[in-house]
Amino acid sequence: MSAHVEHQTVLLEEAVAGLSIRPDGGYVDATFGRGGHSRAILAHLGPRGRLLALDRDPEAVAAAQLLAANDSRFAIVHAPFSQLESSWRAHAGAVKSAGVLMDLGVSSPQLDEASRGFGFMRDGPLDMRMDPSRSEPASVWLNSADEAELADVFWNYGEERQSRRIARRIVQQRAEAPLTRTLQLADLIAGVIGRREPGKHPATRCFQAIRIHINGELDELRAALAQALAILGPGGRLAVISFHSLEDRIVKRFMREHARGEQLPRNLPVMDAAEGGRQLKLVGKAQQPSAEEIARNPRSRSAVLRVAERLP
Repeated sequence: MSAHVEHQTVLLEEAVAGLSIRPDGGYVDATFGRGGHSRAILAHLGPRGRLLALDRDPEAVAAAQLLAANDSRFAIVHAPFSQLESSWRAHAGAVKSAGVLMDLGVSSPQLDEASRGFGFMRDGPLDMRMDPSRSEPASVWLNSADEAELADVFWNYGEERQSRRIARRIVQQRAEAPLTRTLQLADLIAGVIGRREPGKHPATRCFQAIRIHINGELDELRAALAQALAILGPGGRLAVISFHSLEDRIVKRFMREHARGEQLPRNLPVMDAAEGGRQLKLVGKAQQPSAEEIARNPRSRSAVLRVAERLP
């Protein structure tokens, strides 16, 4: 029996509701994945509505092209979401977007396909690239980075407390034979730190850290958030689903800073909120999956949705 898990779109109804979709609006799904959010957005759009999707994974783009062939309201661009603004301008010119959705999670097909190297439940090459046609696989970095860099990545992007011990062991191991396989690395990490957290593989944090580093995910996110703000029209919504604290911290800080605006000296009269530089309004509180969704899809348990609205 296959252990393959079909992709289940996380916080689907909540994210679409957060966008407050206008039937004739133009929207962006900055991370198409396998299209769950895109299809839900299209279901709320009328004949004049438009949806542009981006993804840097060629397999996701291929899936999106099938949708584009059957729905003239939809278009797909093979690009990371750090190219969100230029992709939107090429698609819509000077017209502003009515909403941008970012789902920052790794899709189940990526995790479950051993050849992509994202997971450690099956053996595969240490790749981890979102776009295998660009940059170098994780194995190249793991076998060339110095011990200090390895430790810094594991700590900064995985919050792994045993980062230095793991880095030291990797350097020792690759002196004997290069690290090339996911289970090879996962076993090495488990051998260093043991079974620390019930229900969580000891390699989880390091695999997350390597993936973030190889794909430049946090820099991509920072760039995409700023570009989303640039293309949103008044009343347009920004909805972001993050899956770990590093991402959520960036999203939370970005939205709060632009909702608070410039911090002016106390007692200085301000005639209009816009004069204080406010560009966003927070919409509701952060949302997490229901117990029912988590039971149905355990991978959703760490998801957090935040929504903000563009001010005039």
